[in-house]
Amino acid sequence: MTTRRGPLLLLAALALPVAALGAQSAGVPRATPIVGDIRFLASDSLGGRLTGSPGNDSAAAYLARRFRQIGLVPGGDSGTYFQAWTVGSTTSTRQAGVEGRATKNVVGVLRGSDRRLAGSAIVIGAHFDHLGTGPFGSLAPDSAGRVHNGADDNASGTAAVLEIARILGSSRPRPARTIVFVLFSGEEEGSLGSAYYADHPVLPMDSTLAMLNLDMVGRMRERRLLILGARSAAEWQPLLDSVNAGIRVELRASGDGWGPSDHATFFARRRPVLHFFTDLHEDYHRPSDDWEKINAEGIVLVADFVAALTRRLATRPALTFVDAPPPAPVAAGTGERPYLGTIPDMSDEPGGVRLSGVRSGSPAESAGLRGGDILIGVGDAPIANLQDFQNALVAHRPGDRVEIRFRRGDQTLTTSAVLGRRS
Repeated sequence: MTTRRGPLLLLAALALPVAALGAQSAGVPRATPIVGDIRFLASDSLGGRLTGSPGNDSAAAYLARRFRQIGLVPGGDSGTYFQAWTVGSTTSTRQAGVEGRATKNVVGVLRGSDRRLAGSAIVIGAHFDHLGTGPFGSLAPDSAGRVHNGADDNASGTAAVLEIARILGSSRPRPARTIVFVLFSGEEEGSLGSAYYADHPVLPMDSTLAMLNLDMVGRMRERRLLILGARSAAEWQPLLDSVNAGIRVELRASGDGWGPSDHATFFARRRPVLHFFTDLHEDYHRPSDDWEKINAEGIVLVADFVAALTRRLATRPALTFVDAPPPAPVAAGTGERPYLGTIPDMSDEPGGVRLSGVRSGSPAESAGLRGGDILIGVGDAPIANLQDFQNALVAHRPGDRVEIRFRRGDQTLTTSAVLGRRS
């Protein structure tokens, strides 16, 4: 998941201390192959899967083999599973050092069983690229040269897509609609692979019923599943509630279709979207995002949820798209971002931004902020949601002292912090 736009720009200081999840798989046999997929994708030998790198190419080849094993039809170029494209020139691609590189999406198709509906598609996707060895996109100090394996971001979503493809491919009858499984490269530099797919879809975009995106689904805690984009179609909430009656996760569904991941590409083209997500953690965009911390049993739950939802979608005549304006762009700055050190809880917005925790040694900790606090103001700006928080934070420079207003229990308190610096 990229931090280049949207509210997750705030996550420059993720550091909530949590116990390692130990790649939980013993209780659910289906979790074992999921762990195997993630161990391969998040291995040091792939070097962090930077877009256009040899490790990224090796990951794509592995994923094509897995699609073939599952029995999907190739959906890429010239009868292959690969959809090849070249990275363009943007600030992010230049900073990442990937401008002009050749890379590829991996595309597999499960053809619909109903000839009346098989000409329309449900796209299920995840990005498989990550940050290589930094420093581009890294939130770890002095991270250059250290492999960022990206087990949760986003080997977890990639492995979940493989499991969903296996579930739906082995079901009888097959889904009525065509299901297109797409594993994107180039997400970390700005959702480039999904943009390429949207311009070169297997079935026309106006024949795409919906896009389901899995990005960071490997750290489920207490059966909690966040689903973003729930306001992008009028029918989403009742459909999600219906599925959850059988799956029984702690469901938190919210938000429009914008966000810092591949689903926003489809929402911009007026397609209903959902982003499945198991929340943030201290290892995000750091070398410590390793496979041993993955909750593979949680990924099984996510895969079962998405597969059950897809079966319902496969027979629906339509969804009612609900548009929303894009978030306000962040003004161009000096290349340095102010750093506070808060970790937002994305599961709800209780009239502000609730914190899951703060990073040790951060300005937020020095200011006395802690998990459970609800931020309601930064400087002169009121804070009602993550977008407000982002806008208020980036309106300041590193080194500025800012007043922070927050709720703690029944009290409304004020503190101040000197903002740090993040390149």
